[in-house]
Amino acid sequence: MAQPASRTDLVNYCKRKLGAPVLEINVADEQIDDLVDDALQFFHERHFDGVQPTFLKYQFTQDDIDRGRAPAGNEPNAGIVTSTAEATIVGAAVTFTYKENSNYIQIPPSIIGINKIYKYDGTNTVSNNMFSVRYQMFLNDVYHMGSMNLLNYAMTKTYLEDIDFLLTTHKHIRFNQRVDRLYLDIDYGDVRVDDYIILDCNRLVDPNDFTRVYNDSFLKLYLTSLIKRQWGQNLIKFQGVKLPGGVELNGRQIYDDAQKELDSIMERMSNTYELPPLDMIA
Repeated sequence: MAQPASRTDLVNYCKRKLGAPVLEINVADEQIDDLVDDALQFFHERHFDGVQPTFLKYQFTQDDIDRGRAPAGNEPNAGIVTSTAEATIVGAAVTFTYKENSNYIQIPPSIIGINKIYKYDGTNTVSNNMFSVRYQMFLNDVYHMGSMNLLNYAMTKTYLEDIDFLLTTHKHIRFNQRVDRLYLDIDYGDVRVDDYIILDCNRLVDPNDFTRVYNDSFLKLYLTSLIKRQWGQNLIKFQGVKLPGGVELNGRQIYDDAQKELDSIMERMSNTYELPPLDMIA
């Protein structure tokens, strides 16, 4: 079908673009499965439609708190990463041992990036809970909105946000999608069981849940060229072999054409489909 809605539809679409069923596409099913996985991975990591900004909430457990509070090397179920390095100082051998705390929470593999976390406690009297300044101000003034000066109200709320920003620092986090762990550099003494944090993150758009991914114009074009290059690579070893009727297989030409297409697609990815990196300011 012209609009693939599944993995099989996408593969059949790409084969038809390469000439099937008129031509035999000499690529094994196992090779095509690998190429589909590679194409989806590239789509998720580079294409702006491959991920979806989302907010996830996480509820702390006692195990999280115990692991975060424990001294380095004594964390329960931590999977500690330790390393030892040796150095020579003034003729004496010195051994350095490095240990890493396990102040992390486990993150689903579908999360490929985390921007920040939102305040995890309710102790901020400026902005949170029913005893906060903001809540009381709104509660007392909401009935007089018709007579209030909205400019003064907006300026007051901005001032409260400034106080909140100065007194409540953002929590430092460290995340790498290859380890699926979010390290929280916070004071676990202030964390209670069943407290929540909100993660501002990017999640993969799963094609099994959102089948329109298989119909993405870039993904179809990219996978077709990948299969074409694999086809040419498979036929290179038969270079110069003539088939009945004098037809000669030219795997090198197929491979080179596919590589040129992929180079053009990569350039289009950088210029059209990929979000530009943020400017780095020293």
